[in-house]
Amino acid sequence: MKRTEWFQRVFPVIADNGLLPAIIERLSGTPARVEEITGNLDAELLTVKEPGKWSIKEEIGHLGDLEPLWSGRIDDMVDGAATFRVADLTNQITHQADHNATKTIILLQRFREQRDAFVRKLLMLSDEQLERTALHPRLKTPMRVIDLAYFVAEHDDHHLSKVREIMDKHQLRP
Repeated sequence: MKRTEWFQRVFPVIADNGLLPAIIERLSGTPARVEEITGNLDAELLTVKEPGKWSIKEEIGHLGDLEPLWSGRIDDMVDGAATFRVADLTNQITHQADHNATKTIILLQRFREQRDAFVRKLLMLSDEQLERTALHPRLKTPMRVIDLAYFVAEHDDHHLSKVREIMDKHQLRP
């Protein structure tokens, strides 16, 4: 099955803020989904890499690596910034982190703690803050909190589908 590359994705503007609770629920559930998917995998398989690709542990680590960006972008909106802070599109943090040398339980715990903090931050926003916009620097489109939350949820699923792809390649999916 063909997957659209991340940087080729186009994201819709979500008009109904009433959808935000469901998106937050999706975001809240990502750590549990990661744990469920990877929990019974052989430790050796978690570090298998194809040339130019990340391992399962690197995919997991990458999710945690980006949590400060997502949280910072919420701060940007709250602070009234016109444009979101810029992401490192080369993912140097992930490339340099050596996630394969970190215990999986630590990667999962870090991600869960960071995601819980992000979700709490989302839940504390006022209705007025939910209406603010900031320009996404790469997409060149204004986003509200709901659009950013959807973007993050899609990013999660993009990387979880990469984990599943690695599992399928090694015939690990039931």
